[in-house]
Amino acid sequence: MQSDNIKNGIFSKISGIPFILQVIIGMLVGIILALVIPEGQVYISMLGDLFVSGLKAIAPLLVFVLVSASIARHNTNTDAKLKPILALYVIAMCLSATTALVMAFAFPSTFSMLANQAEASAPENVSAVLVSCIKKAVDNPVSAIINGNYLAILLWGVLFGLLFKQAETATKKVLDDFARIVSGVVRYVIKFAPLGVLGLVYTSCTQQGGFASLLNYLHVVMILVITMLIIAFLINPLLVFLTTHKNPYPLVFTAITQSGITAFFTRSSAANIPVNLELCQRLKIPQESYSISIPLGCTINMSGAAVTIVIMTMAAVNTLHIDVSFGTALLLCVVSVICACGTSGIAGGSLMLIPLACSFFNISNDIAMQVVGIGFIIGVVQDSFETALNSSSDVVLTAAANKITALPEDFKKV
Repeated sequence: MQSDNIKNGIFSKISGIPFILQVIIGMLVGIILALVIPEGQVYISMLGDLFVSGLKAIAPLLVFVLVSASIARHNTNTDAKLKPILALYVIAMCLSATTALVMAFAFPSTFSMLANQAEASAPENVSAVLVSCIKKAVDNPVSAIINGNYLAILLWGVLFGLLFKQAETATKKVLDDFARIVSGVVRYVIKFAPLGVLGLVYTSCTQQGGFASLLNYLHVVMILVITMLIIAFLINPLLVFLTTHKNPYPLVFTAITQSGITAFFTRSSAANIPVNLELCQRLKIPQESYSISIPLGCTINMSGAAVTIVIMTMAAVNTLHIDVSFGTALLLCVVSVICACGTSGIAGGSLMLIPLACSFFNISNDIAMQVVGIGFIIGVVQDSFETALNSSSDVVLTAAANKITALPEDFKKV
């Protein structure tokens, strides 16, 4: 009995700690363990793998159920704000690509040494990307859920939702109940985020090469990170202000701390979908809006990917001393936005589209793939910041389209 009371007391104290503070503690413990046990213990790393696997496993089912349930109960007299959200997604990506281009011209980067050739397949042209997206969208719905094919999940979720809309009220109630059950499972998984972050930080600090390999490419890493920070703290707030005419920073800082931090370590927009859905719920954004816009943003709202494609491609152009006018480079922004929409929301997805952008400057695929290899080396930092920007932007722009910037009074309650 006494041991049970002690356990209950410990758990109550832990649950009383703010969630973000729990995540920061997990980060610090992971760093300390990496310094004390640098060899790399599989059991510690497994904490991060299990957490990400848990999120990735439940996210596809969650998206399918929420999209279907949301459309089934959607009232045609209400406004889900999907058109403004999509408009903000596109505008944000265009501004991000343009900002990256300006940074690439103002602070040109070059690759002084070449990475090992990476073995990977990249699309040859824009039509190949579009054809691939169409093929993914008509995948078997069961296979799509199992494999995490979010384009197909969205398509089938919409179709099932439209048909459920014509079903009996009792049937819709069952679908709503199932959506709440799946959401409850997700909340339990998210409670283990501090342990998951501990394992992910430990893995990052003890993996082969660690952060030492970044020194050779410090300049391009700094340009990537600074550009993404400009977008997160200047471009996105500007869009929010122009949309809502209110102070955007409470919303922006909340999205970055609540969504961006977990996305930074999971390095997967798809795995961070449950985190964003819960955050939107706590921000009191209408469910019929965020239950569609968040999964959709995971697929097409890729400002960070656009930045990576532009800056890495321009670095290759500078390395080869290719003269490029600003007008020609501006076309790269358009291509990067289209390509960014084709990334699949997984770690390193944007890197595989660099050869496509390089082909517009007649850069051979062999050299382009060496740039991809460099991308994998700096991905320890680049991909983390990219995913944090992509995922947090989904929440910021969804809230802005719904005219929500102020935090609810009960937001800090666990």
